[in-house]
Amino acid sequence: TPKGSCLESVKIAIDTGYRHIDGAFVYFNEHEVGQAIRDKIAEGKIKREDIFYCGKLWNTCHPPELVRPTLEKTLKILQLDYVDLYIIELPMAFKPGDAIYPKDENGKFIYHETDLCATWEAMEACKDAGLAKSIGVSNFNRRQLEMILNKPGLKYKPVSNQVECHPYFTQPKLLEFCRQHDIVIVGYSPLGTSRDASWVNVSSPPLLKDPVLNAIGKKYNKTAAQVALRFSIQRGVVVIPKSFNPQRIKENFQIFDFSLTEKEMKEIEALNKNVRYVELLM
Repeated sequence: TPKGSCLESVKIAIDTGYRHIDGAFVYFNEHEVGQAIRDKIAEGKIKREDIFYCGKLWNTCHPPELVRPTLEKTLKILQLDYVDLYIIELPMAFKPGDAIYPKDENGKFIYHETDLCATWEAMEACKDAGLAKSIGVSNFNRRQLEMILNKPGLKYKPVSNQVECHPYFTQPKLLEFCRQHDIVIVGYSPLGTSRDASWVNVSSPPLLKDPVLNAIGKKYNKTAAQVALRFSIQRGVVVIPKSFNPQRIKENFQIFDFSLTEKEMKEIEALNKNVRYVELLM
């Protein structure tokens, strides 16, 4: 994001009523997010405990001895004492070091063999130290979740699993598995995503142009985006829509004054194409 735009967007979001902020070291804007939170606390608009901040452990930091120092670095950037949720961003690891995306001379990613269970134990220690109130995961499939859940001596199970989730990718099996284990699904790209071919599968049609979402939106005087967000929260999926547009930030929040009928929920569920926009080809 251009310098300063993240700071302003987070302030607008807090003023609008948002309290859950999804961040990551690898977004390179946590200093602005922390500044926005601290500014709003100073204004008396919020208290620290009103905000639910999620930070993420990047792929180069999976070795257990790196987990706490990485979180401490995040807290230093944010200038906060703790995060509300700290999650393992991806179940695979890159070679530790200064390169965020380590590659060899042929431009291939350099991976690193780590033990997710050992990484998880280091996450548990961060919770015990009070640096993170809760711990979770992201982009984990059922097998990877089971590896943690069945770990001998498990102290805390993941409270959440952040994955791509929207009407074109509804994740019914994973959602059901997580429900059974009291793991909350946090859906990223709940509105589909940008059309940036460098990291997005653009062969899939734009979600917000979908005729069903637009027709339902017309009925309630809502946008296709508001219908898509409402669909997710009615399924019990937490949504983290991303926007830097003040008008859309406000619109994305206006989804609590209507609800979809069972028939409409089924119509939207039927849109599932089982395709990811964010393919994570790495």
